[in-house]
Amino acid sequence: MGGRTGRPGGTGQVWLWPLLVSVVLTHTTLNLARPLISYRAIALGGDATAVGLITAAYALLPVVMAVPLGRFIDRTRHGVVLIAAGTGLLAAASLLLAATQGLALIGAASAVLGVGHLVCMIAGQGLIARLSPDSGLDRAFGWFTAAASLGQLVGPLISGAVLGDASGAALVGATTTALLIAGAMAALGLLPLVVLARLRPRPRAGAGAGGQTQAERVSSLALLRRPGLPSGLFSSLALLASIDILTAYLPLIAEARGISPATVGVLLAVRALTSLLSRLSLPWLIVRWRRRTLLTASTAGAGAALAVVALPIDSPAALGAVLAVGGFLLGLGQPLTMTIVATAAPQTARATALALRLWGNRIGQVAIPAAAAGISSLAGTSGGLWLTSAVLVAAAATSWR
Repeated sequence: MGGRTGRPGGTGQVWLWPLLVSVVLTHTTLNLARPLISYRAIALGGDATAVGLITAAYALLPVVMAVPLGRFIDRTRHGVVLIAAGTGLLAAASLLLAATQGLALIGAASAVLGVGHLVCMIAGQGLIARLSPDSGLDRAFGWFTAAASLGQLVGPLISGAVLGDASGAALVGATTTALLIAGAMAALGLLPLVVLARLRPRPRAGAGAGGQTQAERVSSLALLRRPGLPSGLFSSLALLASIDILTAYLPLIAEARGISPATVGVLLAVRALTSLLSRLSLPWLIVRWRRRTLLTASTAGAGAALAVVALPIDSPAALGAVLAVGGFLLGLGQPLTMTIVATAAPQTARATALALRLWGNRIGQVAIPAAAAGISSLAGTSGGLWLTSAVLVAAAATSWR
């Protein structure tokens, strides 16, 4: 399948369009709901510890479920059905959050939201790995992650518009309204899946039932020994964790430098926008440079950008320029590591390999911020960015080797 065009839905890839529309809607739901979880907990009397535990609940089940779910997807041809199931979980979690009045239920709903996102991501990535030719994986994964980036932009905008300046008791009603919108957005995400199912996408030539040839089950340890896969996993978790660190630490750094919260929002939006643009441009970049060269340059360059942000720069314009470059480089890494991990694995274990990537991402999202917090307690707020910069440079060196 798959033509040589640089757009989704090119020759033989019409099935990619409805998948991308679904990704935009589900990630809009996710990025609308996740900030609301904290606001909802605060409105119901939760403190920083409660918010931390609720946030941990979001990642806990995906860590346990990721690899078994990837193996299940490798053994079946029900990718579209699983994406629909994950989308349904996102809708159910949003509605549960809107209805709940207790912190324990918020934690449970957060866990459901995390599982829904995991199912959507692994099933969607597995579908691309099964249906796209190897020569088209960078293009397809680039569009896939660009669609996710669009949802990451739109979701917080809707959340901010609905919440406005609400506080105290009014925050409960405002978050309820916003979460109902999130549930409706997830329900809309089911509609393009109906179109996708009717298109009946077929596996690429040479694949067997479910898009794969028959082969023995490959263990996770065997996958981790395959050339290219460990470095791909390391680069992926380093890049994703760096985005989390930047999002968490930039407000603290900005406050110390006298930069307003509104300006911080603009700076983070600039980072997200350039990440989106880099993912859209990936089909053209991959024609000019080797995949490993792009990944090495993106991780090293992103590490340099974070190091510059850690310097005592109090000019918003200068920080915006640095974040624009850093955001562009950060955006390249995720689709590139998806392709590297998928092609490093045998065809019968590609969804499992991609699940390992998501599992590693979750581990990195816990371990690196925890280490950054420890460094920051000793070296100040900028210490967390210095640590993350060092991890990115190490990932670049590993990828190059």
